[in-house]
Amino acid sequence: MASGLTTADSTAKLLSDLKIDAGDWPPSLVKNLHLLSPDQIQLGKMLLEMGQSHLFQHWAEPGVDDDQKKAFFIQLSKLNSSYPGGLASYIKTARELLADSKAGKNPYDGFTPSVPTGEVLSFGDDNFIKFEDVGVKEAKNAAFVLVAGGLGERLGYSGIKVALPAETTTGTCFLQLYIESILALQEASSRLTQGTCQKEIPFVIMTSDDTHTPMVDLVESNSYFGMKPSQVKFLKQEKVACLDDNDARLALDPHNKYRIQTKPHGHGDVHSLLYSSGLLNVWHDSGLRWVIFFQDTNGLLFKAIPASLGVSATKEYHVNSLAVPRKAKEAIGGITKLTHSDGRSMVINVEYNQLDPLLRATGHPDGDVNCETGYSPFPGNINQLILELGPYIKELTKTGGAIKEFVNPKYKDASKTSFKSSTRLECMMQDYPKTLPPSARVGFTVMDTWLAYAPVKNNPEDAAKVPKGNPYHSATSGEMAIYCANSLILKKAGVQVEDPVQQVFNGQEVEVWPRVYLEA
Repeated sequence: MASGLTTADSTAKLLSDLKIDAGDWPPSLVKNLHLLSPDQIQLGKMLLEMGQSHLFQHWAEPGVDDDQKKAFFIQLSKLNSSYPGGLASYIKTARELLADSKAGKNPYDGFTPSVPTGEVLSFGDDNFIKFEDVGVKEAKNAAFVLVAGGLGERLGYSGIKVALPAETTTGTCFLQLYIESILALQEASSRLTQGTCQKEIPFVIMTSDDTHTPMVDLVESNSYFGMKPSQVKFLKQEKVACLDDNDARLALDPHNKYRIQTKPHGHGDVHSLLYSSGLLNVWHDSGLRWVIFFQDTNGLLFKAIPASLGVSATKEYHVNSLAVPRKAKEAIGGITKLTHSDGRSMVINVEYNQLDPLLRATGHPDGDVNCETGYSPFPGNINQLILELGPYIKELTKTGGAIKEFVNPKYKDASKTSFKSSTRLECMMQDYPKTLPPSARVGFTVMDTWLAYAPVKNNPEDAAKVPKGNPYHSATSGEMAIYCANSLILKKAGVQVEDPVQQVFNGQEVEVWPRVYLEA
């Protein structure tokens, strides 16, 4: 009995010291406050003020599950510190977005789409060669960032995607291909600019809980694939809290009442991670000018990067989105300029299923149609970005790296009052331009698809079901695209290369070129 009085007295003193009136707090939490630090109590106070009292209703009496209660607040503290603005900001934003979703609000209301300005390149012509030469020289002033938070489950593979072979002739995995390409650019850039001392190009890999350990193991067990360990940095993204309902009540893990259910937040986290790491200022102080973002399984990408970087440097783009020609209504987002009736404007990716109705609603009765080139005037976004470092730091200093989020709840019925399962806020790397001022120079660079884009994201079974004429985007098609690109590059250089033949692999009819492998 005396022990209980002591606990109650110490709790009362703690609350008094913190100037907290816990009169309407859940008794189950108040009884256990002696387990928490002052900072944790303040976090609990904030959560209660944000309508999250359900998190503590089930708490056991003091002395029961105490370690789990402490672990619960350790998790809450981590969720709070890893999100820009903390959990209060997360819950507030979630309520706003969930209300918009329930009301069916169109995020593009008031906006009129138009074709943005950009550069369309054709491999091997004088224009391409000019930009590529500039880009190779600029490469020594760039840092590369790989977003690799996902596993290969969609490919029928349980490991990290960058450990998969880009092609089977040499068995070179995607990560080795990327690192060797960066090292080749590093050497060529230094040579072309007569650098007396070769600058080491920084390489950052964004990982997640799922990919961090296997990614570090892959890099370290292969001696960094030739890079110096000091060139490579790993930044791990954290998950975010799940939401149970339209009031943005945080979801408890169905298997553990002392744990918040969490899910990935999306690759847009790369911006806040870079900002909080301090790397951007280190790079800026060392004279770097560009940050190049890319994703994990596109074996052609580095064939397109030098010329695209040359476009950024020549046109002085703050943001340059790499793109490919896109057929109207093709299932790939279109890079679009959006101008609001209030004068705001931005150049961003608009998903293909939103672009067509948006055009129809703003005076284009035919919607998204091909122009005289045979392609849509809105180029296809391939989620590779080149950002100018100075303006990037300036913008992130304002936003803390926070990217405009979205929510995609799966409702139980048309009333939209309850979810089939918990949801969460998400963000995408390519939505960075949404917060930029109209003065920002945002453009794009279109490359031939055969040169720039062959993502590996579908397993063989799903790829075999793709309608005829549409890209498979499988490991099979990705490998064949590498041979195709290498063969076409040699042909452009005057080398005699055999014509391709049609063959079927894994239920996919593909063009099979000679298995040409070009070392970086």
